[in-house]
Amino acid sequence: MKFRLSAFGLHLVASVLVLSLVLATLYLGWYRWPGWYLTGVLHVGAILVGVDAALGPLMTLVIANPAKPRRELARDVAIIVAVQLVALTYGTATLWMGRPLYYAFSEDRIDIVQASAIRPDEAELGRRRNAALAPHWYSLPRWVWAPLPDDDQERTRIVTSAITEGQDVVDMPRYFRTWEQGVPALRARLKKVDDLGVFSRGEQAALRRRMTELSLPADQAVATFMVGRETRLLVVVDPATGAVRAMLPPPATAAHH
Repeated sequence: MKFRLSAFGLHLVASVLVLSLVLATLYLGWYRWPGWYLTGVLHVGAILVGVDAALGPLMTLVIANPAKPRRELARDVAIIVAVQLVALTYGTATLWMGRPLYYAFSEDRIDIVQASAIRPDEAELGRRRNAALAPHWYSLPRWVWAPLPDDDQERTRIVTSAITEGQDVVDMPRYFRTWEQGVPALRARLKKVDDLGVFSRGEQAALRRRMTELSLPADQAVATFMVGRETRLLVVVDPATGAVRAMLPPPATAAHH
């Protein structure tokens, strides 16, 4: 039993170290709040932890028989490690493709823009026409303004595409501007929490209470919202500077009140 436990312990430590390095790099680089919340990647992380940090070492515990020939034991462990590496590669690739690249204010909301949402041709157009804000493989998340273009035909085309679940302007880096340039447009769109129809009445009440607890002006037009894949956040903004003061998730218990 001592042999099995030693093998299990060594495998567990190695698995946890590798997985921690991968997840920490992705978290510190791209998935810090609100990235992980808006992208809904916790299930991917849970699968990685389950396969790489739990199932793999447990399988080693089962097959680590001291009476087994060393060559056979090495083969069995190699198979387990290979399965772990496949799972780690798949999970890492999924997280990499879904990493947040922009938090883009456009019209009446802030969208999270993931790497997978920007087509290669749009990324290339961005690098040619708007190099300062274009995405690169090493780009970290940036807060930007994504206004619709002035050209009426192009504007109509983009709006039509967005309505039919095609590309929206937030997926087109060539049109991005700095967050500071968008502050006047953002200021004009700020509302009171009670006027943000994206939240239910129960959520609005809970968010007002939370703002009051944080000494934020709950009765003033200082709020907008941010949307992710299946989640929303209340974003409280300083109207004078455009600085984000808080990002608050609606309490789950208030969702249907």
